[in-house]
Amino acid sequence: MNFLASPLSPTLSPTAGMLRNRIPKQLRRTILIYLTCVCILLAILNIDLLPPVTSPGSVFKRSTNPRKPRKPDSVSGFPKKIWQTWKIDPLSFEERDSSTARSWTTKNPGHRYEVLTDSNDMNYIEQHYGPGGFNHMSIVDFYRSVNATIIKADLLRYLIMYAEGGIYADIDVEALRPMHRFIPERYDESEIDMVIGVEIDQPEFKDHKILGGKSQSFCQWTFMAKPQQPVMLKLVENIQSWLTNLAKKQGVPIGEVVLDFDEVISGTGPSAFTAAILEEMNERSSGASITWDVFHDMRESKVVGNILVLDVEAFAAGQGHSDSGNHDSRGALVKHHYHASNWPSRHPRFSHPVYGEVERCNWNAECVRKWDEDVETFGLLPPEEQQKRIDEKRAQSDQPPPGLNLGLELRNLNAPMLL
Repeated sequence: MNFLASPLSPTLSPTAGMLRNRIPKQLRRTILIYLTCVCILLAILNIDLLPPVTSPGSVFKRSTNPRKPRKPDSVSGFPKKIWQTWKIDPLSFEERDSSTARSWTTKNPGHRYEVLTDSNDMNYIEQHYGPGGFNHMSIVDFYRSVNATIIKADLLRYLIMYAEGGIYADIDVEALRPMHRFIPERYDESEIDMVIGVEIDQPEFKDHKILGGKSQSFCQWTFMAKPQQPVMLKLVENIQSWLTNLAKKQGVPIGEVVLDFDEVISGTGPSAFTAAILEEMNERSSGASITWDVFHDMRESKVVGNILVLDVEAFAAGQGHSDSGNHDSRGALVKHHYHASNWPSRHPRFSHPVYGEVERCNWNAECVRKWDEDVETFGLLPPEEQQKRIDEKRAQSDQPPPGLNLGLELRNLNAPMLL
């Protein structure tokens, strides 16, 4: 027999051949079976530790496609995140702002606390709404074009809550109770998508020329939401459309739009927030019409369309109207100090040159009635008498009349302002 090696049959070395001849054939088979079993066992034990094999094409696909919004987890709780926005970062806060901020972290030690500022808000919007996020570039461009501070503040809270959820609170809002108290025990948190509270409940003024649009509203200086609630994105889209149309009407870029107090309230603030919430509730309801009547004079909280609505005392106690109670009650969850609310000075509300702002009545029916009567009577006077009274009022205060220019004020006074 020819033992010369062929190209396809490797030869054994002399040492290997001798070793093979010395090991019994049965033992060699046993060792082979044993080693095979050990290899199989090791493969089974380590299979979960091995990284998945991916093709270069799939890696490229994931890195270039924008992150798609995940569907909200209907069975999970609210994210343990506390959000605030302000001009500067917390390390530079004044004591009053540090004090209110500490109230949130002290009462909610298990929650993450974050403040977005004028320096990092744009980065946040680009990260979450740019190509690497939800890929809503129109929102990124719109946010960048807005200059009005209060509009950006309203937009930012809605965009944050859509992207990540949790609880939002204005910088001058103090936490009186921990956040687990925001949802009464009788409710299942997994079945609630948002937690909001009543701010103004004065429907008797709904037809008033000045107070009407503000007489029924939910609070937006504090609210909770799970991520990616459609109403948050709808709010942003509504603001985008409203401000774009207003800029066209004024013939200026979006960044140069001039707004008064009531336009801010109705365009981005509580009135806009309330309108969007009611619209969302109606979309979720099974044919029932949801109006403010459902929330008027609420004695306890209620859930409508998976949105928990707390009574006025929860987020808006101590206002002196709307039967809002006081901050010492068990039902008061936060305290709004109002020290950061200086934006009305840049967006003046209507002020009569003699009788001032009707909002100073703080929803007192008799005070509003008297203001309306005085304004109506003033409108019936001859222009000379009107100017005389204006001069007398100006001399008393030794200051120019607040609000809009006199010509516009007098034109507006021709229309009745009764309830």
